[in-house]
Amino acid sequence: MLRALLLGLGVGLAAPVLAHYPVMDCQRDAEGVECRVGYSDGTLAEGAEVVMYSYDDDVIARAVADAHSRVHFSWNEQEFYIQFDAGHEDPAEFDYVEL
Repeated sequence: MLRALLLGLGVGLAAPVLAHYPVMDCQRDAEGVECRVGYSDGTLAEGAEVVMYSYDDDVIARAVADAHSRVHFSWNEQEFYIQFDAGHEDPAEFDYVEL
């Protein structure tokens, strides 16, 4: 009986953990860059901070995702990338050359 209980606990603990990674898609619009952020399971990221960095890792701008999980940045003439860091694993990044 004890053996079956321990075996059951072991199998339960070994069940795979489903991780939901941050995702981001950005597009250039007439006034700048609009990005939609969220998670790999389709969950929105309302209220999440998204940051635009220079290639020297200096912060250029910060934005907070709206109710539709979107952020907007004014266009910047220097080289930049945009990062959505959900606080675990790898952050989602989008480089300006992809626009």
